[in-house]
Amino acid sequence: MSTLAHAAPIDEARSLSQLIAEWGATLSVPDLPEAVREKADLLLVDVTGLCLAARQSDYVGAILRSSEPGHSTAIGHAQRLTAADAALLNGTAAHGEDFDDTFEGGPVHSGAVIVPAVLAVAERDGLSPERILLGIAAGTELLCRLGLAAPKAIHRAGFHPTAVLGALASAFAVGVALRQDAAALARGLGIAGSTASGIIEYLGDGSWTKRMHAGWAAQSGLRAAGMAGAGFVGPRRVLEGEHGFFHAFAPSIEPLVGELLGDLGTRWVSERITFKPYPCGTMVQPYIDCAARLRAEGQDWRDVRAIRCRTSDGYVHRLWEPLALKRRPPTDYAAKFSVPFGVALGLVRGHADLPDFTPEAIRDPDLLRVASLVSYEIDPADPYPARFTGHVELELSDGSLREMRQDHMRGGADAPLSRADVERKFLRNAAYGGIAEPDRMLDRVRRLLVDGAPAIAALRADQGSAA
Repeated sequence: MSTLAHAAPIDEARSLSQLIAEWGATLSVPDLPEAVREKADLLLVDVTGLCLAARQSDYVGAILRSSEPGHSTAIGHAQRLTAADAALLNGTAAHGEDFDDTFEGGPVHSGAVIVPAVLAVAERDGLSPERILLGIAAGTELLCRLGLAAPKAIHRAGFHPTAVLGALASAFAVGVALRQDAAALARGLGIAGSTASGIIEYLGDGSWTKRMHAGWAAQSGLRAAGMAGAGFVGPRRVLEGEHGFFHAFAPSIEPLVGELLGDLGTRWVSERITFKPYPCGTMVQPYIDCAARLRAEGQDWRDVRAIRCRTSDGYVHRLWEPLALKRRPPTDYAAKFSVPFGVALGLVRGHADLPDFTPEAIRDPDLLRVASLVSYEIDPADPYPARFTGHVELELSDGSLREMRQDHMRGGADAPLSRADVERKFLRNAAYGGIAEPDRMLDRVRRLLVDGAPAIAALRADQGSAA
């Protein structure tokens, strides 16, 4: 069992990537707490269901048409792709509707990066269920810890944390799955630092690039791990070096190294991975809950003349501004990253499901009227990114006020989704994606950590299901 004590001083002779690599190289299944094994299993269920939900989308179709033929599984499709293209497509599909898991503490989407990368290498190299499990556990743990090490700073610099951190974590996950030694794992992290990318300009026009970020990170890590295994050398101080990762992607803060390395091997922060109840931006979700609860208590949206929300300054530039655009999203995808639109969905419809984020929905006059009423003020005491909270205050036509608060994100540590919840989500997503027998597909996913690589091919398109 590999453990790095929280209180132990950092050995200046070894870099951060070397310390991480030493942990990964000795990691074994008995080292994994039951909660971590369960989380990995549920991530396989959730990610596969999301790939099925998005399989008929235009953006997945574009990736599929641009891919090269090979022998690897594109989940829900008949075509076989190269391993790298399968990782790209599956990661894009898993993240494309913003319905994938998140993490309170640093909003990164682990499953959509790590699961596609590990499945691609597992199928290509015939890996056992134990190696699949270890790859997913190691990769998701590292991705969550990297997010904790640079809170708010990566977004502030104009980058998407899942994209840039995901390349490193994907390389590590693949390397662990392949039983690479510590030297190769460290080389992979060094190489992945130069493949990391993903700007957040999609926020300006609702374009598609965020959707590909998880898939790009997955295939980047797959390639980096392969190069490292073949002896290619990356920088030893890729994270903390003068020209390293943190300097490039999080220049506004000193990285919190204790969050990255503290108790590594004994304290698993990935146990706190959150499964989303709604297909939209992470921090929008508690606001939807608040609005929906007001509606459930009998509040008629027609009687509302103003809506005010308290919020963190940490995501105003992503989910609140420019306010005119957020009140009237230009695309159905842009609507997923608008608190005003999310509040309108909760108050008018009482839910926010995949069919609620469509070109038709963003033109719904009732939703647009309510979204136009929503404004915000900064709450200096908001705990983001440690916790994701919601607040909605309604001013009614008679001048009275109604208020709803939520101090957590549903699906997270304070209100987790159960296995039954995640499996129901899978079945709904598979049906949404046109799978003829969702229950049968769920049974196939359950075999992944029993049979290993041979079970992956069964995730291709059903006979008779549109691919």
